[in-house]
Amino acid sequence: MQNFKMRNLSIYLLLILTILSCKESEVDGIEIGQDLYIGQSLEQNNKLTELITQTLNKNSNALSELTEFWCGGGAGCYDLGTVLSDIVYKMNETEFIKLASKLETERKNSLKGLLDVGLEYGYEPGRKIEIEFPKLNRILTE
Repeated sequence: MQNFKMRNLSIYLLLILTILSCKESEVDGIEIGQDLYIGQSLEQNNKLTELITQTLNKNSNALSELTEFWCGGGAGCYDLGTVLSDIVYKMNETEFIKLASKLETERKNSLKGLLDVGLEYGYEPGRKIEIEFPKLNRILTE
């Protein structure tokens, strides 16, 4: 009986590790923070990685979806903000503005909030959207 239980436990652990190993924790050099990554299902992770890729490929609809992506609240949303900040750094502010300027006001507000917490949480203290991305900040607060 004990061998049976150990065998079942081993199978469950193997399945869990297999599922976790299918998830992506990085997309094109952009790291998905642990709090966001761990809280995701495989399906959510696939969606997030696709939205990151599409946004980097200058798809404004993907950026719009990314601003409303379920992040689980708390630290997971800080991680999503860091992902968005990393996208701005990678694309450059001017290119990102072209995408962000197409967003509806509500999505611009969400993006600004995520960038605010992402810059504060994901980097050394003191980074602010007004300093890091001043032109983008103006677009998001119009």
